[in-house]
Amino acid sequence: MLDRLALFPETASESASGQLSIGGCDLLDLSREFGTPVYLFDEVTLRNQCRRFREEFGNLHPDLLVIYAAKAFINKALARIFMEEGLGLDVVSGGEMAIAQAVEFPMGRVYFHGNNKGAEELEKALTLGVGRIVLDNFHEISLLEKATRSKGITQEVLVRVSPGVDPHTHQHTTTGVLDSKFGFPIQTGQAEEAIARVVASPSLRLVGIHFHLGSPIYETEPYAQAIQVTFDWLKGVMQKHPFPLQEFSPGGGFAIQYTLDTPPPPVSSYAQTICKALQEACHSIGVPLPRLIIEPGRAIVGRAGVALYSVGARKDIPGVRSYVSVDGGMSDNIRPAIYGSRYEALIVNKLSSSESEKVTVAGKFCESGDILIRDIELPRLEPGDIVAVPASGAYCLSMASNYNASLRPPVLLLRDGKARVIRRHQTFEDLMLWDEE
Repeated sequence: MLDRLALFPETASESASGQLSIGGCDLLDLSREFGTPVYLFDEVTLRNQCRRFREEFGNLHPDLLVIYAAKAFINKALARIFMEEGLGLDVVSGGEMAIAQAVEFPMGRVYFHGNNKGAEELEKALTLGVGRIVLDNFHEISLLEKATRSKGITQEVLVRVSPGVDPHTHQHTTTGVLDSKFGFPIQTGQAEEAIARVVASPSLRLVGIHFHLGSPIYETEPYAQAIQVTFDWLKGVMQKHPFPLQEFSPGGGFAIQYTLDTPPPPVSSYAQTICKALQEACHSIGVPLPRLIIEPGRAIVGRAGVALYSVGARKDIPGVRSYVSVDGGMSDNIRPAIYGSRYEALIVNKLSSSESEKVTVAGKFCESGDILIRDIELPRLEPGDIVAVPASGAYCLSMASNYNASLRPPVLLLRDGKARVIRRHQTFEDLMLWDEE
């Protein structure tokens, strides 16, 4: 079971006393000090992943900007780390823009995505000086044209297209196929129509093309295929509606390892496939290499995050299944319920135990679908044991809720034996703060 340690942050180790340690911090001690559930982020892993993407892609395509997909999880502390590491931000809401503004993130490195940006959000983006707005539909073009005209400014934009390539991931997270709510489809002619309209606009300046295939993508070939499809289409479009292709973004979607049997390609493989396909595509249609924009989110924060839970009730159904309930679940990690996502786990206080049993780790919420991990081999679990779930840094906290009027967990940043609170534990007073009698 210690093989699962490889799924944890880079600084994870077994301490001399047989406990699980991350960032030099004993996780059992942290669970006692801060309670559970609690989410931990390893700062070393976060920064190393930022640098890994910059180096692996930058070695092959020096004109590069790595922008972190904030939807995976963002708060002020993480935004500062990404700023310090030279990344940009991919934001999809006024709230994510507000976090960037709060830490004085360089707005020129902020890209505003989303399939239904509102007029107020677009106004905010223009006021803040967001570097790029990624256009997703005709309604949005109209809203942005109106807003830019009223301010007397020109906004640089990318157009998001749907190349019609299936990345072979979950249907709920597949975004680059024809039947998707995102982007202008190439096959229907709507992508070309969008290009023509933006090129003709006096207050919008088209600087690039974007697509995003989905997430998590465990293969590299879909990126190459989508780049080829997009540039084959671009050749004719740019002849009819000329514009300088200064930037190109194949999005993100880079996978991480959640379970021992699902290793993803290394960052270097994604980089080699994407950079080679882009170079060949640009050569084939006779355009200079544009700046490459990549958007890792999950691949930056996923492995860096760990969730800790305490074991409570147990239900044994002879010949069927043993359920062990913990004090969190779908309010802090809804991914297993909506995506069928799978996780591994270790027991912090029984790290080297040789005994094992097959159990299903269930959440505490009033839904039969509130299952965190189904049928996993773990040491015999008793009330008070501490369960550590790796690869919990992406989409758990950002999709969290107050279901059953539960409280959202605190978040700690770990480094050099110190734990810093970067999001305090929610209180019952917080829970009722917005209510009116």
